[in-house]
Amino acid sequence: MHRRRRTALVLSAAIAAAAPLLTACGSGAHPGAAAVVGGQRITVSQLENRVNEVRQAQRAAVPDQAQYQQVLSATSSLTRDTLYNMVLDRVLHRAAQDAGVSVSRKEVDEMRTRLQQQAGGAKALRTAWLQKYGIAPARLDDNLRFQVEAGKLAQALGTDTSQPAFWKALSQASEELHVDLNPRYGAWDVQKSSRVDAKTPWVREVTSAGTQTSA
Repeated sequence: MHRRRRTALVLSAAIAAAAPLLTACGSGAHPGAAAVVGGQRITVSQLENRVNEVRQAQRAAVPDQAQYQQVLSATSSLTRDTLYNMVLDRVLHRAAQDAGVSVSRKEVDEMRTRLQQQAGGAKALRTAWLQKYGIAPARLDDNLRFQVEAGKLAQALGTDTSQPAFWKALSQASEELHVDLNPRYGAWDVQKSSRVDAKTPWVREVTSAGTQTSA
């Protein structure tokens, strides 16, 4: 039971990296942009900076060159996954605004405290998020804010993050924001709020775990 709860708590913070598979959308007609969301550009430079944050953290955590190469191989889709997360963060925030949902600093702090207790401390939590989900330590609180926002949106909709009603809200937000990805990074599906080539076979496990945790 304790092991199951620990796993659920850890997985609950990975929703930012999880979504259904989709079909294509987006023109990528914005030079210098990795994506355009709501008329706002996510530049290639911004994306590269985010990826470099993760790579630097991974390198510091794995000083052995051979092991680091294994990490690189295992996270070869990091750039596209990172862009997907950056876009989804904005889509979720729009959906939350539409539903009148907001997140306080206190709520993020409370979630971090709970997760740190389960992980065995602040450093262990940062390490877990880096290894499992490609979240740089400096972005941990941003990710936790996303988790809180997703949970509160689902609650406001009377559902949970694994159900169609939740993803429908994200789909509506995607339509409002006119998400457009640079083709080199894939394409965005308005109906399912995800990158076309995003492969997340563990999405059901993540969302189910998050639902258990909030119960």
